[in-house]
Amino acid sequence: MFEGFERRRVATAGCDINLVLGGNGPPLLLLHGFPQSHVCWHRVAPLLAPHFTLVVPDLRGYGDSGKPASDPEHYPYSKRAMALDQVQVMAALGFDRFGVAGHDRGGRVAHRMALDHPDRVSKVAVLDIVPTRTIYRATNQGIATDYYHWFFLIQPFDFPERLIGADSDYYFTRTLGGWGSRRDVYAPEALAEYLRCFRDPATIHAACEDYRAAATIDLVHDEADIGSRIAFPLLVLWGKRGIMEKYFDVLATWRERAAEVRGQALDCGHFLPEEAPAETAAALLAFFRG
Repeated sequence: MFEGFERRRVATAGCDINLVLGGNGPPLLLLHGFPQSHVCWHRVAPLLAPHFTLVVPDLRGYGDSGKPASDPEHYPYSKRAMALDQVQVMAALGFDRFGVAGHDRGGRVAHRMALDHPDRVSKVAVLDIVPTRTIYRATNQGIATDYYHWFFLIQPFDFPERLIGADSDYYFTRTLGGWGSRRDVYAPEALAEYLRCFRDPATIHAACEDYRAAATIDLVHDEADIGSRIAFPLLVLWGKRGIMEKYFDVLATWRERAAEVRGQALDCGHFLPEEAPAETAAALLAFFRG
């Protein structure tokens, strides 16, 4: 995977970030989601590399990136802290302004980055999410059932960590087959890499902290910025067979948060970069080059 890409490790103020770097052209940062790593972009990256210099990192807590200790407020796993990591990574690589595309948790990091660092971001794409605040305010029995992990992972340490750690391979593969997706779409080498990373108790704990932050300090930050809108173009992609399509008018939710929004549903479930790589790459290419 990522043939021709260079593997790097970049120190930020918060932790070391593992990444791959490759391609030619303007810089584009690709952020993954739960419970994956930078590997989720392995089918999309070769399609974008002729057009962009791609920076494809593991978020803090995931993959082979650093896993800093948390605190009672979960600030080290706030989207603000995660976004700052990636801004510092891009600066260390010589990129002062760049595009960013984020899937799932990476989309939430991209959203926070657009609000906290508007001078550094040129365009943003978010894949298969609506804003965190929107999810919690709209939660009903159906959302709580389909997105049960939002409420399971936020339980106090070490309840979810202990249960997941009892059979992390089962939990991970079961998760990959959810939210409208099929387990048979994943490349064996990608699945093996996800399982390797998720067998680390520190990764399981960090993922729980990511969600605990989303239910606490991230909401505080979002409420403080509720009057702010993303001023530059925003692309929204989501899966026709996923949970976002089922419960939300996805474009309408983002038009409350950004001035210029475009997007579409793709014929897949939640994991767009691996289920619909050609369509995902085509949409990103058209948006970021437009």
